[in-house]
Amino acid sequence: MNVELATLEVGLQIGTRTVGITRQDLVRYAGASGDLNPIHWNPSFAEGVGLPGVIAHGMFTMGASVQLVTDWCGDPAAILDYQTRFTKPVVVEDTTAQPGEPGAVVEVTGVVGAIDTERSTARIDLTVTSAGQKVLVKAQAVVKLG
Repeated sequence: MNVELATLEVGLQIGTRTVGITRQDLVRYAGASGDLNPIHWNPSFAEGVGLPGVIAHGMFTMGASVQLVTDWCGDPAAILDYQTRFTKPVVVEDTTAQPGEPGAVVEVTGVVGAIDTERSTARIDLTVTSAGQKVLVKAQAVVKLG
């Protein structure tokens, strides 16, 4: 474990993370997760059901966001709880003609929201945005610290 509870204070920023997302990432995630819903890879279908275009899987966005906490604490098993509410879809533009260019960018910032010394835990509050809008709210991870 890289972080000591005694060194933390509420409001302390643990870091930031930028996640570039391509449509190829979504196809890979669909295959790995089994979520083959065409709103995540077919623009005609996505627009046909009223979406602004192909959108990232909510769980992909959620998982990519909590990686900031995992990197900070150094141990994925230290995360005891993680939850959020989805507020806006992450629209992923087609950038296949520009290899390596993300079709969407998600920005993640984490701060210590609460400390429980009796349980040796810290709650990390995440701010998650894309295209200037919050895409996750009440994104919180509880981490057990040594």
